[in-house]
Amino acid sequence: MKPLKEFTIPFVGLKEGKHLFEYEIYNAFFEYFEYEDFNSSNLKVNVVLEKKTTLLELHFEVSGTVNVNCDVTNEPYEQPLESEFDLVVKFGEEYNDENIDILIIPHGEYEISIQQYVYELIVLSMPTKRVHPGVEDGTLDSEILEKLEELSPKQKDIKKDQEEIDPRWNTLKKLLTDK
Repeated sequence: MKPLKEFTIPFVGLKEGKHLFEYEIYNAFFEYFEYEDFNSSNLKVNVVLEKKTTLLELHFEVSGTVNVNCDVTNEPYEQPLESEFDLVVKFGEEYNDENIDILIIPHGEYEISIQQYVYELIVLSMPTKRVHPGVEDGTLDSEILEKLEELSPKQKDIKKDQEEIDPRWNTLKKLLTDK
């Protein structure tokens, strides 16, 4: 996969200290990764790179909203996202990204690509179950919710099922209470 140029940071020419990089993330970014769960996205990513003599420290912050479909009703809604991540870049003999928080790059490198880290930070900050806020507070009117309510077991049906228990079980239950 060819790296996106705007997410490549040439750190060789930078002075020691902190440097801020700001990115606006829209759906074109996710299309590059062939990720199609978002209807639309409007995210801001701030990356603070602190250059030190022997290593680089990167602090990622993402905030904004993505438009996704609800897992219950399939209605689209705006899901707010906020997350952060720290990465330490060290120099070594060969490239190594086995550790989540530490990236080792060869000594001769002069730039670092952060596109994969930005992508993973955004995708992993999504909740596992996406529920429309209207479902949680009961204000959403949806055909799917009405159908779910219609097909759900009623309280009367549950009591009726409990009354129809085989009487032999009641005798066995007495054994538990007669100790």
